[in-house]
Formats: sequence, structure tokens, C-alpha cells
Amino acid sequence: MTAPPAVRRDRSAVSGGRSGSLAWLVVPALLVFVVFAVVPLFGVLYLSFTRWNGISTDIQLDGLNAWKAVLADPQLPHSLLVTFEIMALSWVAQTPLSVLLGVFLAGSQRYRGVLAVVFFIPLLLSSAAIAITWKALLDPNFGLGAGLGVPLLQQDWLGREGLAVAVVVFIVSWQYVPFHTLIYQGGVRQIPRSMYEAAELDGAGRVRQFFSITLPQLKYTIITSSTLMVVGSLTFFDLIFVLTAGGPGDATRVLALDMYKRGFMANLMGPASVIAVILVLVGLLLALVLRRLGGTDPNESMLEGA
Repeated sequence: MTAPPAVRRDRSAVSGGRSGSLAWLVVPALLVFVVFAVVPLFGVLYLSFTRWNGISTDIQLDGLNAWKAVLADPQLPHSLLVTFEIMALSWVAQTPLSVLLGVFLAGSQRYRGVLAVVFFIPLLLSSAAIAITWKALLDPNFGLGAGLGVPLLQQDWLGREGLAVAVVVFIVSWQYVPFHTLIYQGGVRQIPRSMYEAAELDGAGRVRQFFSITLPQLKYTIITSSTLMVVGSLTFFDLIFVLTAGGPGDATRVLALDMYKRGFMANLMGPASVIAVILVLVGLLLALVLRRLGGTDPNESMLEGA
């Protein structure tokens, strides 16, 4: 039975009035976003067309010279390649482990809450403090390997290019896997239990249920988690700066570290601002690509695996 026209008009009026009365709640968040995100972004964009040492008040317009200098610098492709390398390796290391741990913690274990708290501890620590701790543990002369007398651990972990990149990826994963585990844990809890019960009646085991129900249902959770991983990896600075300072050589010199060295060590704020704009554009492009991979209708994932 359909509602009379008058009733439907009244409901529309009430809905419109309610939306209008709640619209002002968006204003504080919008102001914060504009002040702390949009305005600084345009400020950095302006600085990318200037010549400034970051200290004096003399900011001179320099046209496209900073852009030409950065884009022609062979260091830029190398830093971009290292950034994407660490990004890809950290995603490959974090995603499977986070999914498995999230599925495990979504079970009915009594100690599930305790594990969730323990897993969250690395996120409460400063990245600089984590880098200092791991740097001491990996020291070949006074670190964990030397203390235990294990020759395999007594390597120059941060002095060899391949090992340095692997160490960075390992520490990043150690710090952020707990966060993504909690995301997947929440996603698994949203999957209707009836789907698993129907699969059990059809004779599907746990492995088959995982690949046929759990993973398809976690599609948009994976997209969200991957977006946070990928975009977040563009801003890795403090951990790498304290741990390796971009070395050995330039093996771990990511774009964020390159931006810091140009701006605050070489006092070239114009080129540093150019790299900052490049980071924003790369992050936006990757986020849009991942969004595109996820499709246009998030509700479709509720039907996948059924």
C-alpha cells in the first residue's frame, strides 16, 4: 500500500527540514579541513614557484625554475622508485598477515580483547623511538645478535642496501599490522553468520569458506586498508630518517626524506615544495586508482560470496 500524496509530501518536508537543521554540524569539520589542509596546500603550491631559503622573509617569485630543476634532477626518479619499492613491499608484507590476524581475532576466543590491546601497543609508540630501539637491537657489535651470540643476526643490517630496505619494510609492518588487523577484524564481524552456516550445510570447510565468503566480503575493507597503506607510505620520514638517514648511499632515500633534505638541509624551499606537491598528486592518483578498483557501489560487496 502506498502512502497518500499528502502524507508523502509531509514526510519529504520533515526529511528536508531535518537535513537542513543538521547541516550546520558539518561547518566545524569543514573549517578545520580548509584551515589545516586546503590553505597549507595552496601555500606549498605557491612556494613551488618561488625562490626562498626558508629563513629570511625575502620570498621571490621564480617561475618554473624550481619545477625544471627538480624534474631534471636524476635523484627524483631514484627517490620515486625507492618510495614505490617500499610501498609495494610493505603492502605485500602487511596485507596477508593483517587479513589472517583479523579473521583470527574475530573469532570467539576469550583472550581476543587482550590480544587486540597488545596488538595496538606499537601504534602508541613514536616512530622515532621505534627507529632508535630497532637500530640498537640490529647493531652488529652491541645489538641483539651480539648479545645472544647468534652469527646470523650479527650482520650489518643497515649498512647493506638490500638488507636496509628489508629492515625498513619489516619495522613498518611491525608497527602498522596491528592497526590494519583491527580494521579487518571489524570487517569480518560484519559478515552475516548465516552465510557460513549455509556453507557448512553444503559441506564447505574453513579454507573454502575463507576464500569463497570471507575474502569476497572483505573486498571494500581491503580497498580501504590498502588505500591507508599506500597513501601513508608516501609520508614515511621520521622512521627512515632516524634509522638510516636515507642510506646506505641513497638506498632508502624516499621522496619525503628527499623533500626534507632539500628544504631544511640545503635551504631550497622552492624545490622542496615541488616535491611536496608531487607527493600530494601521487597520493591522490593512487587513492583514485584504488577507489576505481573497488567499484562505484560499496553495497555490491554484500552480495559477493553469497
